Amino acid sequence: MKKVYIETSVVSYYASDRSENIRIAGHQLSTVALWKRLHEFDVYVSDVVVGEVSRGSADQVALRFGAIASFEMLEVESKAGELTALLLSEKAIPEKCPEDAMHIAVAAVNGMDFIVTWNFKHINNPFMKKKIDQVVEMSGYHCPVLCSPDELLGENDD
Repeated sequence: MKKVYIETSVVSYYASDRSENIRIAGHQLSTVALWKRLHEFDVYVSDVVVGEVSRGSADQVALRFGAIASFEMLEVESKAGELTALLLSEKAIPEKCPEDAMHIAVAAVNGMDFIVTWNFKHINNPFMKKKIDQVVEMSGYHCPVLCSPDELLGENDD
């Protein structure tokens, strides 16, 4: 089975109250559709995700932890730390966003096939993907495919 790393934004969309904003509501529905099909993949998160889902109200934290409880945990190793530093120093990810770089590094070092994210600003961004891929590959790792839940599932309007 394909190995999928679930980034924090996806967990947050899954566990959050339904939005009246049409774009956000669409992301939430797509995320629910992803959750229904996660049995088709080997699913992973990392200590970075755990740290990020720990923030906020107790109710939301409990929902987010419940959502990821069955996923395999990837350890953050020194190799991931080195790749994180390189992603930041090479400006593949802005220095002010080390967690975003760490998600990519942990997934790459652990041989993930995909990183699923709703973070279009720093991760699943067409202007940054090429640089991210170059830095990861230059470090001797295969860069996971950076995609949204819709992209992973191949959803369309048919």
